[in-house]
Amino acid sequence: MLPLEGLLVIALEQAVAAPTCTLRLADAGARVIKIERAEGETARHYDKAVHGTSAYFAWLNRGKESIVLDIKAEDDRALLERMIARADVFVQNLAPGAAARLGLGSAELVARYPRLIAVDIAGYPQNTSYRSMRAYDMLVQAESGICAVTGTPDTPVKVGVSMADVMTGMNAHAAILEALIERTQTGRGKAIEITMFDAMADMMSVPLLHLEHAGKETPRTGLSHASIYPYGSVACSDGEIVIVVQNPGEWRRLCVGVLDRPDLVDDPRFSDNPKRVENRAALAAILSEVFGAMTRAQAIEVLGQNALAWSNVSTVADLSRHPALRRITVDTPGGAFEAVRSPVRGAQVKGGTVPALGADGDRIRQEFATTDQ
Repeated sequence: MLPLEGLLVIALEQAVAAPTCTLRLADAGARVIKIERAEGETARHYDKAVHGTSAYFAWLNRGKESIVLDIKAEDDRALLERMIARADVFVQNLAPGAAARLGLGSAELVARYPRLIAVDIAGYPQNTSYRSMRAYDMLVQAESGICAVTGTPDTPVKVGVSMADVMTGMNAHAAILEALIERTQTGRGKAIEITMFDAMADMMSVPLLHLEHAGKETPRTGLSHASIYPYGSVACSDGEIVIVVQNPGEWRRLCVGVLDRPDLVDDPRFSDNPKRVENRAALAAILSEVFGAMTRAQAIEVLGQNALAWSNVSTVADLSRHPALRRITVDTPGGAFEAVRSPVRGAQVKGGTVPALGADGDRIRQEFATTDQ
């Protein structure tokens, strides 16, 4: 028995943010019915990487059902209303204002169906002047300042995966679970707004606090931490690794056991983290000299001997064969593939096929043909 078995989720969703949320619900046992337009939702068209299915769609849509509806047509709009009337959760991430114009905004739905948990996923808070701005992952990363603190001194960059979308979906998932618990206490559902900008602004809290309380801009430092040092890549004779020092004990062990420089422990340039950050260039020169004389294997061995953390600088190919990578088999209309296991539930998921467009339409239309429960 999975924890969300018996829960009905209607998802008027597309792309990444909402599908991330409803994937987690589906993995935990919820029945998720995905509403799509005739040509299929956006993510179906990104590529054909996984046996003819796009990588994004294959990743985020296992275990869901698909039905094609024209929600502006009277009959299909009435069918959708009957589906929502029976649902526990409704999630939508249409363009700004579109759901409200169709009478499908969260507040309006909860007024009609008091036990419903209705979630509007938007780019920007709807009580601000940005309410009608279209929002895509990279746009929100750039708008929120994420790109200002990511990259090299010369070049701001976006995070290489859809962080704004994924964090938004994770926030929506958490909000729904909280609302389900609250409903057991109150008997009432809830209208919820989750925005991509809020998600990224929260991720920017530390740079924002440094600016507003210390008057300090967070620099772009490449593969290195902006406010903790040393915490970043070092070049060995045969490639890079990442090292980290986060507390006085680790600093002492690095100086004595790895650098063979006990004099650095109390060197006034490096005696605490703020001073090490301030004198980053001088310390980087010392690190470069010591690690440059070692192979990666030698550096990893001596770091381990001194209880200091390290990591490889992995490629995607390295991840594909990583010993810690856990997989589950997922079916698509074109064949099975090995997906990354759920980080929440591991292999304890409902599973199920990634649906073909409209694969469940006839059965769902029959099931919801009337208002009978």
